Amino acid sequence: MSKDPSPTTTLAEIAVQAAAVASQTDLTSVLFTTVEAGMQLTGARYGALGVIGEHGGLVEFLHAGIDADTAETIGSPPHGRGLLGTITRTEEVMRLDDLASHKDSVGFPANHPAMSSFLGLPVRVGDAVYGNLYLTEKDGGFTAEDEETITALAAIAGAAISTARLQQRLRRVAVVEDRERIARDLHDAIIQDLFAVGLGLQAQIPKLQNPEAQESVAQTVQKLDEVIASLRRFIFDLRPPVWVNRSLPRELADLLGHLTEPHETKVDVSMDGDLEHLPNTVVDDALALVKESVSNALRHSESPLVSVAIARHADELSVLVIDEGKGFDPDEHTVGMGIGNIRTRATRAGGQATISSSTETGTTVKVVLPL
Repeated sequence: MSKDPSPTTTLAEIAVQAAAVASQTDLTSVLFTTVEAGMQLTGARYGALGVIGEHGGLVEFLHAGIDADTAETIGSPPHGRGLLGTITRTEEVMRLDDLASHKDSVGFPANHPAMSSFLGLPVRVGDAVYGNLYLTEKDGGFTAEDEETITALAAIAGAAISTARLQQRLRRVAVVEDRERIARDLHDAIIQDLFAVGLGLQAQIPKLQNPEAQESVAQTVQKLDEVIASLRRFIFDLRPPVWVNRSLPRELADLLGHLTEPHETKVDVSMDGDLEHLPNTVVDDALALVKESVSNALRHSESPLVSVAIARHADELSVLVIDEGKGFDPDEHTVGMGIGNIRTRATRAGGQATISSSTETGTTVKVVLPL
């Protein structure tokens, strides 16, 4: 029988091992260090910590003292039945000189090392049992002092586990916040820059004399729109949906500010109904339709005024863009005017686009989107 350590030595050793457990910031490291500390403090040859799942079984089993080759020949770790499950059910300390003699013992699997003396107890995090600490094979058996020491260690481990779990949550929050920052930067900087480039190219189309050049620039603008749409989808994937606070009025104001910057035409805006709580897809479609329609009016109509009206009804959103310009034939394919884009987007969204134009009254684009 080994000599029990003196109280002074025990306190000093507890302080060292407690510091080792408390200094870990990774949850797995906390669990392993707790097992190793328990073995060191008691002189146990083997140690393990089983994490309890929601149904009472062990969902994780970390062990020390058994080498990897032996563990592999033993096979799958215990599930928390038999003697190990008794501690889970009773939530009490168990100290045995011969664990095989206990009524709940179910023996060992093949290739498992022999074990007799046993000390097991629950590890609590707050008021809930997080797992169980198991120690076996101490020469001369475990003592009452060992029980007190390991009970203190379990309390320290519980606090360390709580801290490690909190740090894990904080790291996850930091990742989410970083994703939100990246999404915000993409939206506020890169998308807006691409948007400005597209507007600049659109403004040059009427100035080009060569129809092929006009068509080429128009196709480039369309490609830019596709890139912006892809970036918007990427941003949506980055942001947790609950944090995506889309505001159609705010984004519409930003859009019209960019569109009208190089023009002298006045744009009048009216909005009706709750436009702050719309599905993201509807916001995207509405903005794209306004962009296409207003861009056409600014570039081609020569109208002194363009009116934009957006209204929310019970089950639909209406987008209306009216100019007082020279008009055009909406059934005729006109390079760079995006009439096909308006109709295609409206149809794809399950809505309907109506476009009317004449030299006397100008052009009216009305799109109704379902909600």
